[in-house]
Amino acid sequence: MWIRLDGDGPLFRQLYRALRAGIIDGIVPPGTRLPATRALATELGLSRTTVLLAYEQLAAEGYLDGRRGSGSFVQAAVPFLIRGNPCSTEP
Repeated sequence: MWIRLDGDGPLFRQLYRALRAGIIDGIVPPGTRLPATRALATELGLSRTTVLLAYEQLAAEGYLDGRRGSGSFVQAAVPFLIRGNPCSTEP
């Protein structure tokens, strides 16, 4: 899997940064369905709560669209400020 945690800070923040970078860099294109939280947690050896927190942060920032019963999908249009505007800051 392409997700690599960087070892800096809480696990959910590391996962958030890895997923965010994948979305911004086009590794995960718009419309892509992300793995279910349980499946991703198992694959990465993380707790489901860790994955849920990362997904929730991405959704709150406009990167993901959660569809009840269908999963989480990368937004078709990521807001301009999120695409790497030098004025934006990573939370």
